[in-house]
Amino acid sequence: MADTTAGSRGALSAMNVVDLKSLASRLGIRGTARMRKDDIVAAISAHQSGGSSAGDQAAAPSSAASSAASSAATSAPTSAPTSAPTSAPTSAPRRAEAGAGAPAPREQAEPREQATREERDEPTRVDRAQRDEHALLEENRRRAAAQAELARAEQARSEQPASEQPARATQREQREPAPQREQREAREQREPRQQPGQQPGQHSGQSGQQGGQQGGQQGGQQRDRQASHQQRDQQRDQQAHQQAQGAASQQAADDDERTGRRRNRQRNRDRKRRGTTTGQEYEPEVQVADDDVLVPVAGILDVLDNYAFVRTTGYLPGPSDVYVPLGLVKKHALRKGDAVTGAVKALREGEQPQSAGSTGRQKFNALVRLDSINGQNLDEARTRADFARLTPLYPQERLRLETDAATWTTRVVDLVAPVGKGSRLLVVAPPTTGRSSLLQTLASAVTTNNPECHVMVVLVDERPEEVTEMQRSVKGEVIASTFDRTAEDHTTIAELAVERAKRLVELGHDVVLLLDSLTALARAYNVAGATTGRILAGGLDAGALHPPKALFGAARKIENGGSLTIVATAVADTSSRLDEAVLEELRGTANAELHLARDLTDRRDVVPVDVNASGTRREEQLLGGEQLDAVWKLRRVLRTLEPEKALDLLLTRLRKSRSNAEFLRTVQSTSPSALGADA
Repeated sequence: MADTTAGSRGALSAMNVVDLKSLASRLGIRGTARMRKDDIVAAISAHQSGGSSAGDQAAAPSSAASSAASSAATSAPTSAPTSAPTSAPTSAPRRAEAGAGAPAPREQAEPREQATREERDEPTRVDRAQRDEHALLEENRRRAAAQAELARAEQARSEQPASEQPARATQREQREPAPQREQREAREQREPRQQPGQQPGQHSGQSGQQGGQQGGQQGGQQRDRQASHQQRDQQRDQQAHQQAQGAASQQAADDDERTGRRRNRQRNRDRKRRGTTTGQEYEPEVQVADDDVLVPVAGILDVLDNYAFVRTTGYLPGPSDVYVPLGLVKKHALRKGDAVTGAVKALREGEQPQSAGSTGRQKFNALVRLDSINGQNLDEARTRADFARLTPLYPQERLRLETDAATWTTRVVDLVAPVGKGSRLLVVAPPTTGRSSLLQTLASAVTTNNPECHVMVVLVDERPEEVTEMQRSVKGEVIASTFDRTAEDHTTIAELAVERAKRLVELGHDVVLLLDSLTALARAYNVAGATTGRILAGGLDAGALHPPKALFGAARKIENGGSLTIVATAVADTSSRLDEAVLEELRGTANAELHLARDLTDRRDVVPVDVNASGTRREEQLLGGEQLDAVWKLRRVLRTLEPEKALDLLLTRLRKSRSNAEFLRTVQSTSPSALGADA
């Protein structure tokens, strides 16, 4: 009996949890859903050992009770009068022994009551015996089915080689996902497992026969396999522990690479970074074969969110642009606005240039070699300074705009609003006051008097004929986006032009950028930029004000370096609340202002400058001591006059001198009353 119990327990240990739960449910054992494997095996073993002993002990009384009940039921009609007196003396002594201390009258009445009770309870006793017999038979049937199931599972495992059983079981349990394993367990609990080729109706009929045939073989086989199963469990536990340690170390390494922020969970949705763990490589560089022919290219680099292009035809996108991989941008520390040279693959014989496909996206040729960045080699460009880290200062070196005695506009601007290298000059101009002509004159003056400066003219939302005139009259870069282009083109050329100017300043150059106009640029950002939901006066989105201010604020004098001077126009007096909002936002950003007056537009010999409203901050750093005193003396005289009379007086005095220096010496030697006598 002990060997059979040990063998059965070993066979149970060889079964998996799902089979054990199914077997326990067939045996009538409840509460196994949350039990562990060892607890389920112990419960089944206890149930089997307890059921067997209880069944053996209850078999004899049950048989005796059933035979007695049958004989009693047969002889009851014929011998009822005789059996009652006979049974009374027999049961009386037992009843008397049970209650020896009872009174005598009660002892005399007990034989009659006992006989009557036995006659009444005789059918109930017979029914109870029959129910016990049926329950015992059902228990034996369930036990036989469970043993048959156990033997069948053991036989299926014995058919496999002993060396493959632990490895296959371990691989199957590790490979099966958790959701599929839960579904399989639920399905096996609902449907009993069947052998291949077995009909559904043969399961219960063959269980008893298989149990009888295989019961004798289990004892010896189960003890031999128990050791192998325990070894398999130990190996599986060791593998799980090693995998857990490996996963923990890998997670720690990933956390170190991502600066410990485990909340990120590697959710890199950038298509250029897929397939990498740390995001160090964007995409592989283009490979060049030995028979490939390389064609040199040059242009301005435009770096966007997920890609970069070399604009070969200007500052706007074109069909001949060259695609630059982001890996190349990161490797050589390329920045937006860099002037790069390199090479691309030439088309082979019979190849056609790739145009826009069905998706509407045009395919561009990729840059395969980078030769220079802003005229420097790759190593020098990698160590250049960053524009945002340079120290800005007030302008200290003056940009002289006076060219000849007959050009009154530049002479007036040079006196009322002197400009220095790094100035931020805001030209406030009403419509039809000649702001485009003013920028053209200033650009020509800068190229004439300061040839070391790099001049850039940016025209946004401008008329095409004015663009042509500016290109023919200015010796510098003219970057234009006419009014027939989209708002995205307006913002693109403005941003790329300012970034190009920053790259030149990083190299130590002096750049003068003339922009027309900030109002049109703000309107373009209001249409093409991202909305913030906060609408200001005139339908202007609050987010459309920052980009123009950021572009205008790039002008500065760099300490021990180059400078970026920006002369930008802003439209005023248009009866538009949007234009007024833009102008009010830009007023405090400039360090020099030049106001044009609409009332003075009838004078065609000079730009109508409001001499009293114009001025420069910290002009003492641009003018000498004697010149500064003369300018302040002149302004005290002009402020007492109306704008039109003040401009007439200034032009009258300028016509009497051949240069501004001569005019200031005259002002210094003349009394204020004498200066105002011609007004």
